[in-house]
Amino acid sequence: MLGTIVNAAAIIAGALLGNLLKSGLRSNVKEIVMQGVSLTVILIGLSMALETQNVLVVTLSTVIGGILGELLKIEERLNGFGRRLEKRFSNGDGAFTRGFVTASLVFCVGAMAIMGSLESGLTGRHTTLFVKSILDGVTSVVFASSMGVGVAFSALPVFLYQGSITLAASYVKPLLTDAIVREMTAVGGLLIFAIGVNMLTDKIHIRVGNLLPAIIVVVFLTIIFDLWPF
Repeated sequence: MLGTIVNAAAIIAGALLGNLLKSGLRSNVKEIVMQGVSLTVILIGLSMALETQNVLVVTLSTVIGGILGELLKIEERLNGFGRRLEKRFSNGDGAFTRGFVTASLVFCVGAMAIMGSLESGLTGRHTTLFVKSILDGVTSVVFASSMGVGVAFSALPVFLYQGSITLAASYVKPLLTDAIVREMTAVGGLLIFAIGVNMLTDKIHIRVGNLLPAIIVVVFLTIIFDLWPF
């Protein structure tokens, strides 16, 4: 839970700072910070992906998971869900609610929140959530400078959402073999790498949400490959 606690604290701290700096961050400062964080996300994803001991399992999991995600339109549904919530709760409710809803959606609806929470629960490492904390903290400063202190209260749904995933993963972990955890980490690393690429440039957009089923597919493929090695 340490990663989630740090993430929530970073959101609160960033929001309070942003509420003081009403003029906001200079655009060039924000840009270079985001680029630095993006490169770090890519590095973390790459290091996790390289933990694999079966590239074929990772490849098949990503391909099959991507196909399932496209058929289920996961990313489209996630984005649509976010837009409906924002429309439902932000209309005419003032800056506080707008800041709370907008920040909650940005910080929760995304593959990085899921992958970071899974990493914490399955491996006990919090690297991804620590980096997400920096990213969310900077974003909170920007949001709060224009939408007010309501942004700080988005730390609560982030804590509940990511904490629930982390706890669930920690309970499931004893049922998983070392090989399954390792290959899940590798697939998750690929997804985090893709998130970093999306953050770094607008010219490429990888639909990471549609790749999320790969995290489930890799469990079954790892079991199959352990029973019948190829």
